Amino acid sequence: MRGTILTLGGGGFSMSEDGSSLIDDYLLALTGKERPKVCFVGTASGDSASYRDRFFAAFDGRAETSALVLFAQESHGYTPPSIALEQDVIYVGGGSTANLLSLWRLHGVDRVLVEAAAGGTILAGISAGMNCWYDASSTDSYGPLAPLPDGLGLLPGSACPHYFGEEGRAERFRGWVADGTLPPGYAADDHVALLWRDGELVEAVGERPGAQAFRVTREGETAVEMALEVRNLG
Repeated sequence: MRGTILTLGGGGFSMSEDGSSLIDDYLLALTGKERPKVCFVGTASGDSASYRDRFFAAFDGRAETSALVLFAQESHGYTPPSIALEQDVIYVGGGSTANLLSLWRLHGVDRVLVEAAAGGTILAGISAGMNCWYDASSTDSYGPLAPLPDGLGLLPGSACPHYFGEEGRAERFRGWVADGTLPPGYAADDHVALLWRDGELVEAVGERPGAQAFRVTREGETAVEMALEVRNLG
């Protein structure tokens, strides 16, 4: 695919007590603009108003903010997906990857985002907002952790966010890669992000010392972790 995507295994404003985040700072800097247009997409959380408000607060004063909302509510009406074409950054929040994918396809958000990325809009997201861009992922959309071989396919292979941050994530992901349930892919710990350009991995960055990311491949019936170099933004 054409374009830039930043996938967060965890971190960003939504995992910060005060909303500050070096990864979010890095994301804004990628635009090359002093006050970029940044649109929050909270589909995976059912367009949670409190989640959206936290985004607005975290980016207040340093970006022109908006939100793409599919669940019309008193606090915010329905937003046509075409709003994405006007943005410098699309920032996708966490929640249910399966629900996000289903609704995006129904409303045509997936097609608009591909067009936006080709036009220079940076796509980004955390957790479900990481998973959605890859061919497949590890998700808790169905309660227990489960494989989801149904991503948008803008990035190659499978994805696993919160790699060491949530119990069972690493072990289950390695197991699914080992038995072929999921294709080889990329695992990112909390506070780590992977930067992609035109379908190629550019670098991994972290906002805390010791944060890790891996390329997880299959050799025979065994999953093999290959550590990625993570540049500390701090």
